[in-house]
Amino acid sequence: MTTQTSTTSQAARDAVARVSTGLFIDGQWSDAASGARFNVVNPATEQIIATVADGGPEDAQRAIETAGRVQKEWAATAPRERSEILRRAYDLIMARQDELALIMTTEMGKPLAEAKGEVAYAAEFFRWFSEEAVRIGGDFSSTGDGKTRILVSKEPVGPCVLVTPWNFPLAMGTRKIGPAIAAGCTMVFKPANLTPLSSLALVDILVEAGLPAGVLNVVCTSKASSVVSPWMSSGIARKVSFTGSTAVGVRLLEQAAEHVMRSSMELGGNAPFIVFEDADLDRAVDGAVAAKMRNMGEACTAANRLFVQRSVADEFARRLAARLGSLSVGDGAEPGTDVGPLVEEKALAKVQELVDDAVAKGAEVVCGGSRPERPGFFYSPTVLSGVSPESDLMNEEIFGPVAPVIPFDTEEEVTRLANDTPWGLVGYLFTQDVDRGFRMGEALEVGMVGLNTGIVSNPAAPFGGVKASGLGREGGRVGIEEFLETKYLAMPRT
Repeated sequence: MTTQTSTTSQAARDAVARVSTGLFIDGQWSDAASGARFNVVNPATEQIIATVADGGPEDAQRAIETAGRVQKEWAATAPRERSEILRRAYDLIMARQDELALIMTTEMGKPLAEAKGEVAYAAEFFRWFSEEAVRIGGDFSSTGDGKTRILVSKEPVGPCVLVTPWNFPLAMGTRKIGPAIAAGCTMVFKPANLTPLSSLALVDILVEAGLPAGVLNVVCTSKASSVVSPWMSSGIARKVSFTGSTAVGVRLLEQAAEHVMRSSMELGGNAPFIVFEDADLDRAVDGAVAAKMRNMGEACTAANRLFVQRSVADEFARRLAARLGSLSVGDGAEPGTDVGPLVEEKALAKVQELVDDAVAKGAEVVCGGSRPERPGFFYSPTVLSGVSPESDLMNEEIFGPVAPVIPFDTEEEVTRLANDTPWGLVGYLFTQDVDRGFRMGEALEVGMVGLNTGIVSNPAAPFGGVKASGLGREGGRVGIEEFLETKYLAMPRT
């Protein structure tokens, strides 16, 4: 492992300086009613890079009232018009890919090459849903006795509350905003306070693409409940779409129940990564690096528990450690960086606590296991072998570059261990036995399975989990359905 020093470049400072940092309500940028602002910090340097308007209840109320007032007019726009707004926004994002990636890297740390990948991934949601906007359909049929015609139509669900996390600051926004625009819904949107700049840059792109005033209203805040709670209790919002922790998702579901709001929840994960002895080990290691190290492990889809059949567990751990140990740790904006910083000091402390607990319970550090001696919220890529099932990291999202390897003996054993968690977002499975692949894919209690691959996220696929990992799906052909209501008209035959 190598490390690099961090300095915020002039190009990064210039890109950040071009981002509007106010509230965006009814098509206008403004200060918060209180005049308050909060700081945004570069996690690689621990330096403040921007201050952003800090919204509160008064701002939240103005935003949701705007969304409610504009909803009827926006819903009446032609599907083609909504489609073309999204397609223009896609083109603008791709034209500004380098600048958007630099903003993202500066505010949340991921390596620049990975940030560029996220920008392209984020843009693809707009292109995908631009195509779905003109394909919203319905149905026509007759009752069984032939006496009544049944006409089924789809309508926008209404004003939506959108809340996104800090770890994929552009893609999580487009994954929600895209289908809402396509379906004809207005929105109030709260980006994460740790990484608001990518979302705020997106607002100006949507305005340039022709999105009418009041359709998207954005309120950043340092205290989420002061903004989101007024939206949830307003009686105006008809849907909430949230990506974040299970604990917060549960509270939002409780609030949504008071007004019987449609809810989409993409919550926590505890992904099993299973390697059988017949797997192609090189391919499995490649998959583990992809599933573990994307976004420095700060992803709900990250491989959290690496179960490896005992006969190949030591060899797998050795190969994985060789790969992770060779990665370059540094400022994501610097050339050659493979692993950027974690997002904040609190995240760093949690990762170290989980590693220390695993070691105290018998795990061996094969590589890493500590933070480098340097400024910034960095943690060395780490492989742990011989991890006890009693370790805390077996039951908590690690959200860092730590790969715990747990040996297993039988298919039945690993199925039990993999499913022994409240979460069920994604599972990964490596085997060359086709029957076993299907059998295990069906047995895993998750919403998504990667079979001989460490990547499952794609705008064309329905993303989401089961159990405590959430409700609903984002992306794919079903993604727009989350923003539509079904209405049926009965007409007697005369």
